[in-house]
Amino acid sequence: MPADTSATLLHIVFLVAIVAEAMTAALAAGRRAMDWFGVCIIACVTALGGGSLRDVLLGHYPLTWVGHPEYLAMTAGAALLTAFIAPWMRRLQRLFLWLDAVGLVAFTIIGCQVAQQMQMSTSVVMISGMITGCAGGVLRDVLCNRVPLLFRKELYASVSVVCGGLYVMLWKQGLMLGVVVPVVMVVGLTFRMLALRFNWQMPRFVYRDEWH
Repeated sequence: MPADTSATLLHIVFLVAIVAEAMTAALAAGRRAMDWFGVCIIACVTALGGGSLRDVLLGHYPLTWVGHPEYLAMTAGAALLTAFIAPWMRRLQRLFLWLDAVGLVAFTIIGCQVAQQMQMSTSVVMISGMITGCAGGVLRDVLCNRVPLLFRKELYASVSVVCGGLYVMLWKQGLMLGVVVPVVMVVGLTFRMLALRFNWQMPRFVYRDEWH
């Protein structure tokens, strides 16, 4: 796949993913009985927060939504649409789980690319990918007063780390971007969906003794 075609497809996937993330975030806000403004804020933070946090930490300006304010309109619009069609969203649960997995992998790849273009070290490239992929969901859960999904047993950050590591490894092997991106997308999406299908989990640390 040519590099420019790969970049275009990745951008399209990014747009689909931020809309899907905004819609699922709107449902989370609705479960907390937030007003429409709160719903839009939660949606925008979830869809764009990971990239914004990455850009602030790396000193990469302008922030994505500052350079492309239409992203804010897309996410806010998706959130408001969700408020109207929420009763029918349950029927699309599997679709949104799949889109969430696609978004996780796409955000991770984009985060890796941003750090790579800034000539950061390998570890920073991988961390940049994980922050981009996962931080939005963490911010959503914190604002909705929930334990973030990232810190629970479900495999989520692990998928992002694997995708980031694979991206770096393939890139260092000299493969073209048009090969690297599709491979990482397929592997990451397969990993995430298998984890959901077979309920793969991270080990949990449980400690209940009181210190006196």
